[in-house]
Amino acid sequence: MNTINESDLEWSENDPELDDVVFRRKELSTAVDADDLGCSLYELPPGKRSWPYHYHTANEEALYVLAGDGLLVAADGEHPLEAGDYATFPANERGGHRIVNDGDEPLRYLLVSTMNEPDVTVYPELETFGVYVGSPPGGREERTLEGYYRIDDDVAYWDADEPEE
Repeated sequence: MNTINESDLEWSENDPELDDVVFRRKELSTAVDADDLGCSLYELPPGKRSWPYHYHTANEEALYVLAGDGLLVAADGEHPLEAGDYATFPANERGGHRIVNDGDEPLRYLLVSTMNEPDVTVYPELETFGVYVGSPPGGREERTLEGYYRIDDDVAYWDADEPEE
């Protein structure tokens, strides 16, 4: 059994490509070398949002709010969040979610997930998806295949421009 106290970990900060996506994170499961279960502590400043709205195709997630108030943007609508709230996100379109801090104080929460791979993460509002093979989203291993792609891009199965052997 491995244990860690979150106060022993440093915060990491995301490198936001979007101005309103700003958060701090402590990867608890990484600190104890967990393989099949991911868990991170997040702190979301007032007026900011977490990862873009998304869902996973291979990994379930769960949210537990520790402190603060916010908003859960989910597949079935928007739901207010407060300390003690717990929500689960299945590995399909019904699990779509995004966390928003519309309160005046930092929003702190745990996000727990299965760590299955391969996984495809779909970002409907961005019209993109991510592919992760060899290590799941949030995983520490080197990936054999990963990338982000536009949903509407289409390539023929048998490409006529394929080089001859």
